[in-house]
Amino acid sequence: MAKRRSTLFFTTRWTLVAEAARAGDAEARDALGTIFLTYWKPLYRYARRTGKNPEDAEDLVQGFFAILVESDGLKSVDRERGRFRAFLLMALKNYMISEWHRDHRQKRGGFSQQLSLDWEDAESGLSIEVEDHRSPDHLYDREWAIALLEKVLEDMDAEDTEFSKWKPYLSLSRERLAYAEIATKFGMTDGAARVAVHRLRKRYRKRLREEIACSLSDPSMVEDELKVLFSAMAEDSV
Repeated sequence: MAKRRSTLFFTTRWTLVAEAARAGDAEARDALGTIFLTYWKPLYRYARRTGKNPEDAEDLVQGFFAILVESDGLKSVDRERGRFRAFLLMALKNYMISEWHRDHRQKRGGFSQQLSLDWEDAESGLSIEVEDHRSPDHLYDREWAIALLEKVLEDMDAEDTEFSKWKPYLSLSRERLAYAEIATKFGMTDGAARVAVHRLRKRYRKRLREEIACSLSDPSMVEDELKVLFSAMAEDSV
């Protein structure tokens, strides 16, 4: 049976930022922390690609989140900038410039204890990454796209116990979909298999658009944001 979706899913990131900036709004701050739990990894890898070693990048991201959520850092946010991913990166850059020195370093483990961040997972792949001449800013868009897609899949898996069985068919092109095999596997007709896969992909596209919309100040920007993120992903497959 599918689980009930959290109402926080429908709250835009910008709304949470505004609410978290208000003194004493602990619920909004907790919700924003949940968002960071999903999207901290692109920031960590950005810091690593700018030359920070793993320990400094870890301290940097922890300190950034702590300063942003626990201080007045959210009150100066310009919502009109539009994209939450761009806001986070710009805020991190500003923190690196103005706040990153020994007197303001967070003790390692301080903020990650609240969010249970998997630093080793974020580090995996960086050491064997093929030399890439694209800027850390450009690669940040790719990392954000990956984190966003993973979140959508995780949400769908949490909502529907049957989703894991069907998830492999999301990544297959139409030409590679063997409906006869799917029908045999799930004990249904070819027609029913086609309908099931079609509904699965339709639901995935809807959830993806919803997740993207939540990170924008203007819903009309969804199509442009989709193009940016898929373009960033596509460059790796060329």
